[in-house]
Amino acid sequence: MASSEPPSRLPSRRSLLLAGLGTALGAAVPLGGNARAATLPPVLVGDQKARKVLLLDPARTSWDPVADPSVVRWSFTPDGDSRYADLQPASSFTYVSEVKARASGGSTLLLVTASYGFAAVVEYPTGNRRWAGLVADSGPGDDLNPHSIELLPDGNVAVACSTGNAVRVYAASQGPAATAHFTAPLATAHGVHWDSSANVLWAVGGSRLAAYTLDGTPAQPGLTEKTSASVDLPTPDGHDVGAVAGSSDLLWVSTGQALYQYSKSARTFTPYGSSACGLWGGVKAVSNYGSSVIFTMPDGDLSPDWLTRYVRNASSTVAPYTLADGGIYKARWWQP
Repeated sequence: MASSEPPSRLPSRRSLLLAGLGTALGAAVPLGGNARAATLPPVLVGDQKARKVLLLDPARTSWDPVADPSVVRWSFTPDGDSRYADLQPASSFTYVSEVKARASGGSTLLLVTASYGFAAVVEYPTGNRRWAGLVADSGPGDDLNPHSIELLPDGNVAVACSTGNAVRVYAASQGPAATAHFTAPLATAHGVHWDSSANVLWAVGGSRLAAYTLDGTPAQPGLTEKTSASVDLPTPDGHDVGAVAGSSDLLWVSTGQALYQYSKSARTFTPYGSSACGLWGGVKAVSNYGSSVIFTMPDGDLSPDWLTRYVRNASSTVAPYTLADGGIYKARWWQP
């Protein structure tokens, strides 16, 4: 079983930076204490190496699903599942790129994308197909690279396409295999998040945090950018966007160079860290449950080089979660 800490070796610059990151972020948390509580929700992990979505025990620091299957509370893969066979998951479910939990109409849902075209809204715990589509122009492949997904209030689905430089809205409300969609351009779109308090869809990509209002009908959806709410990012390569749980005003926003909390009311980005440690970039996913903030960022020594073995906690006093033989891209608290 893997250790809960990275392997012993002379500290690299990256490991020293990560240690500083933990201290800085732990000090900056405006949400309360930093202890790992017994009431934490499970951790939702996209394991690219295993080609699975895993819902993992938050009370265990080390996860080894092979040696101890009890650490896995639930898992999903479309591989070999007839409900998703039309999407050719052997190809399209390559490189799990997003995992989120949402609730709708009394149901708990997994939202998932993979870089070679797979996108789905999956009913938990049955694995049934609420909606799924192949987000690609010519069969499975990374020509569009669906990188994030969000459920909209009318039952439709927004997908950020990083290589496709666009946000697509699919008419998912019309059936489990609906393909009709609307496309709005956004350079290197990487993240999408529905904001029920502002009634807008946030999308992040390139140098822009864009806000969109929903247009059209459920069967013929549309998007219009709300330019009065959209804003330029303070640093380039926008990647993740999501709610700061417990706040109606703040959003998490990550870029290639920094992690921020964005205040919608003040229209300001505050680096989540300390000036002494500099800005922290490369965060692929971030979420908080109360004061407990978890995030993923590349280890730098895995292949592909965007993967990590760890789900890190922003507090330097809390050990990271470690997935044995894992290849994690994104992980989030399970908060439907």
